[in-house]
Order: sequence, then structure tokens, then C-alpha cells
Amino acid sequence: MATSAPAASADACIAAPGGVDGRSGYCEATRTFRSLRPPVPLPPKDAPLSFTAFAFSLLPSPPRAHPALLDAATGEAVSFPALRSQVRALAGALRSRLGLRRGDVAFVLAPARLDVPVLYLALLSIGAVVSPANPALTAAEVARLVALSEASVAFAVSSTAAKLPAGLPTVLLDSDQFRSFLRSEGRGEETVAVRQSETAAIQYSSGTTGRVKAAALSHRNFIAMAAGSHALAPKPRHGRRDSRMLLGAPMFHSLGFYFALKAVALGQTTVLVTDAVARRGVRGVVEAAERWAVTEMTASPPVVMAMAKEPCVLEALERVVCGGAALPTTAAERFRRRFPNVDLCMGYGSTEAGGISLMIGPEECNRIGSAGRVSENVEVKVMDHVTGEPLPVGQKGELLVRGPAVMTGYVGDDEANASAFDSQGWLKTGDLCYIDQDGFLFVVDRLKELIKYKGYQVPPAELELILQTLPGVVDAAVMPYPHEEAGQIPVALVVRQPGSKVTEAQIMDHVAKRVAPYKKIRKVLFVDSIPKSPAGKILRRQLANYVRYSVVSRL
Repeated sequence: MATSAPAASADACIAAPGGVDGRSGYCEATRTFRSLRPPVPLPPKDAPLSFTAFAFSLLPSPPRAHPALLDAATGEAVSFPALRSQVRALAGALRSRLGLRRGDVAFVLAPARLDVPVLYLALLSIGAVVSPANPALTAAEVARLVALSEASVAFAVSSTAAKLPAGLPTVLLDSDQFRSFLRSEGRGEETVAVRQSETAAIQYSSGTTGRVKAAALSHRNFIAMAAGSHALAPKPRHGRRDSRMLLGAPMFHSLGFYFALKAVALGQTTVLVTDAVARRGVRGVVEAAERWAVTEMTASPPVVMAMAKEPCVLEALERVVCGGAALPTTAAERFRRRFPNVDLCMGYGSTEAGGISLMIGPEECNRIGSAGRVSENVEVKVMDHVTGEPLPVGQKGELLVRGPAVMTGYVGDDEANASAFDSQGWLKTGDLCYIDQDGFLFVVDRLKELIKYKGYQVPPAELELILQTLPGVVDAAVMPYPHEEAGQIPVALVVRQPGSKVTEAQIMDHVAKRVAPYKKIRKVLFVDSIPKSPAGKILRRQLANYVRYSVVSRL
């Protein structure tokens, strides 16, 4: 497994003439960008410390009795004292009754439930590795992930257990056995010395290539992110003592997984969007936010776009954290008009790199179109993907990142690790980005998704944002299509609003007026929907199959 090299010392920038530019964060001496946020101190690397122990150490003693976890559908809650008690009991049961030890991998295949964060924290406290997966996967997909992670035990519910490979020891979260674990007497996490460098979680990602890979994240990775969130957390407004966060992101996804852990460290109440709420779509999510007076929520771009159209009164809501995919500028502006007192905090990160950038506060949230400023303790550089040369302010290139939240590597995949890291330990994101003169990061597109038209590079995301500004268009995706003369041409897949009669010619003309000639859409296919991941990312491989087998004429 690859290990990222230590981040370069800031001394080179500090000692150089001019040092780090206080406006953009660019350092001429190292040709890198450094975070403009104050550095956040972290525990000594060699100090034994699990993420669970670190998170609980940030809470007041004794912990306040307000809810740590709350089911948005039923109102059932787990207080912070009860959370600590359940984690301790479960940790003891996992060791004494299941025989789990440090380094054992626990595969988790379950929907959002109150006991899932408890399970995560208990596993982490004893040094076991948490490996969550989407419960909607097929049995064949689940089997592949179990093999990738080399899981020795699984945790599931009655409706998902049949998807697990035969012979894999499995505990059902909706069983009397598991409920007894939460009440068992025994020695818990305090008896296990977990090194920060040990693997805490294995999460699944396609990285910069198409095949699924198992990314290993250490306790140190999560400690670093949570320390930054704790140090820079905004104070609740309106005189409130506590904050409530509606967790719309699935807990098997890297964003939802981290936010569930982070909320414990911050003493936040996590309001879980369970299946009963999720089945009702955006309306169910918005009603849950109203009912439980949440101050913060996570939302994918499609949810943010839909929220702006929903009739609701979200008086307590202070911020919405949005990431995972691009949010059209028109959608962001519509949301701001609909909720003028809510900070729409765009962020950017990945399973492999953790949080790379995020907007904090109203001033940064006003920079519509950006993904915020580089996060604390993080260093990035923008590389010309042709020459390999670092680029300065305003120049587009592949973003590379280095910092304490970067994964330790892909499990059992030396080839993928060699491709993901350069010789100095920088992680290649595969994203085409630039940083402006004020230190704001802009994500242009995925390098692997760029369309090559007559040698020119056409970013699909740029065209998709333009398409979504056209009245009558609900959603859109742009894909390459093979062309004998041009190499590839941009083809738009468009979802029309019900009753809309917008034509192919009108769509192509709308784009042509706003882009260089080589970026023009050459063909339009009308579709019923655009397949997307839970985070809102377009599932381009599914669309590639659709385009490949569609009859494209008049090219």
C-alpha cells in the first residue's frame, strides 16, 4: 500500500522573497498553493489514538444530554451519554463475543439507521476497519467489494443480508443479538491502543480510472479533518447553544461517513434521513428539516436545485453544505434568492483526498461558481497535464493535493497507487482546476472526461451548465461520440420539462452563442432522466452505453 510523503515544509515559502501571497495562497518558491486558513494543530503522530477516542475527547465532560442521533422519520433519539454508553458496550461485545481484533475488516451493508454511527465508532475504537457499501448494490457487486477489502465479518439488516457472500459471518443490526450487544457489560475501547497510522476505513472509489478500487483511510486522516472542522466550526446564530445537522448524504458514501463522525466530535445532533424520509424525495427531506429545526444540512446539487422550488419555511436553517458534483450557477443564484439568510457552502473533495476545499461564512459563499478556498493544513498545486509543469494563479491544469487527510493508498493495487501518487507523494485528483487571485478553487472538469474535438479539449461540465440555463431543460449531460473526421464530437443528452417543446436546433443554437466554435454541441438526444450517483455525479459509463447504441444521424 502506498503512503503519501510528508507535506513540504512551509519554510521554503516563508524564507523566499515575498513568501506566500496573502491573497491567493500561491508560493512562487515552491510553485504550490497553501491554505489561507490558519493551520490547525494535530495530536503528535506517534501518540496512540483512535478516531473515536479523539472525537469523544472534544466533548464536554460530562457530555450534554441533548440528542447525538435523531431519526427524522420517527423522532427516536440517542443522547450523547447514551451514545458513549452504547459505543463502549458494543466495543466490548465485538471483542469478547465476536472475537474482532485490530485490523479485522468489517463490511457494513445497511441503510441509514440510528445504530450505524454507533457501530462505526465502536469498530474504530477497537482498531477494526469499517468498510461501508451501498445497500442497493447487487450480490455480484457486493461480492467483489468484500473480496477487495478482505472482510472477515459483515453487518447488515434482514433486507440486505442475502446479498452477502455465503460463508461470511454476518450480524444483523435488526436482530435481538445485536440489540443485546448495545447493552452488554464489558471492557470497551479504552483497553485498545490504536495507532493513528492504522487503517480506520476502506471506502470504494473509481479514482481516476473506471474500475472500482478500495481506498484505505487512516485514523490520522479522519482526526485531521475533524480537528479542522472543530477549530473552524461557525458559531450557532440566533443565540442557540446547539446545532442540528440533517445528514442527507448516505453514510456509506465518503461524505456521509465523515459527516456522521464529524458531528460527534462537534457535539452536533445528527438528524438521519432514513429510508422512510428518503422515499418521499426532496419534499420528505425539506419537511424533515422543518420539523426538526435543523441549522445545517448536507445536500447534493439535485437536492439544492429542487429545494429552491419547494414551498417551505426553514427559519432555523443557517447553512447547506453541497458537493459531489457541479451546481449550475443559475441554480445557486435561485437558491440564494429563495433562502437569502442561508449560506450555500460549496465544497470539493474525494474519497482519496478528504476535504480539499470548502466555503466558510457568508463572504466566501458569495463566490458563486467556485468550490471554496483550500482547506486548513492542505497544500495543492496545479499541473499542466501535458508538460508536467506547475502552474500559477488563473491557469488551468490537473490539481494535485498533499496533506494529513490524504489516503494511505489503494488496498492491494500497486498499479493504481503508482498512477495515483507522484514520486513526491502528491495525490493526483484527475480534475481540471484553477485557483483565482483570491484563493478560490474552481473545478472545470474531470480530465478523463474531456472530449477531444479535432485536437481541442472540450469540458462536458462547462456545456452542461450552459444547457441547464435554457428554459425548458430540466437536466443535461454531454458525452463524446466517435467521429471519423473530428475524433470525437460533443453530444447532449437532454431532459425536457413536461410540456416543453424545445427543439434540438434551439438547444444547439443556445450553446453555440455562448462558446467557442470547437465546443459547440453537434447532436442532441432527448432522454427521460440522467442517471446519477447518490452524491449527484453523472454516471457517465451508463450514458456511454446509451450513446453507443443510439442511432446518431446527421453528424
